[in-house]
Amino acid sequence: MDWKEMLSQVKDSLPEDKSGSGNLEEKEEKAGKPAKKEKLSIAMEKKGRGGKTATIIFGFTSDDEEIRETATRLKQRLGIGGSSRGGEILLQGDVREKVKPLLKDMGYRI
Repeated sequence: MDWKEMLSQVKDSLPEDKSGSGNLEEKEEKAGKPAKKEKLSIAMEKKGRGGKTATIIFGFTSDDEEIRETATRLKQRLGIGGSSRGGEILLQGDVREKVKPLLKDMGYRI
């Protein structure tokens, strides 16, 4: 028995995905995460950064853990660096226009 036959047997024994989607993020959102209704503001800042630009997202009312998770998801999707401190998310560079649709997809209001 080769590996393809073994794989098809294992595949046949798994329960079917009734949602029709294999996207993990969509499953997480459907799994009971309530829609966030926080109104966020996005600003670009250069001051005190040696001339480098940074995008600041502020207005969060949720706990630091949720802000950290949101920052991580944004950084991964955009492929940039940044941090989350004091109820704000700081992203490297001027990415205001790229961040807006991502935050809206996550359920935030801009």
